[in-house]
Amino acid sequence: MAFEELKHDFSEIDKEVTAYVEHSLEYAKLKSFKISMVLVTYFAKVILVGSFAFLTLLFLSVAASLALGEAFDNYFYGFLSVGLVYFILAIIGYALKDKLNKPILRIFSKYYFDES
Repeated sequence: MAFEELKHDFSEIDKEVTAYVEHSLEYAKLKSFKISMVLVTYFAKVILVGSFAFLTLLFLSVAASLALGEAFDNYFYGFLSVGLVYFILAIIGYALKDKLNKPILRIFSKYYFDES
């Protein structure tokens, strides 16, 4: 009789462990779906806003180059001066590239370690 009771307890434990594993897998799938959708929407927004910002910057750069070219009486110098400004900004960006890691990790870890 004790053996039958023990056998019944083991079968109950097996059912509960199986249910726990199934629920854990479902939770992991939902969590990974949530994280992937957050990343996809984030990158979609970045691409959309970035493309508009790029076009705006492009037109403003051409306008500034033409205006400086008029001021210098030489369009080459106008485009060269705007190019030098971008070159200086690129050097500054390259020097500060390591400082970008911490904010990016903070943004994405917020979504990964979110308990909801």
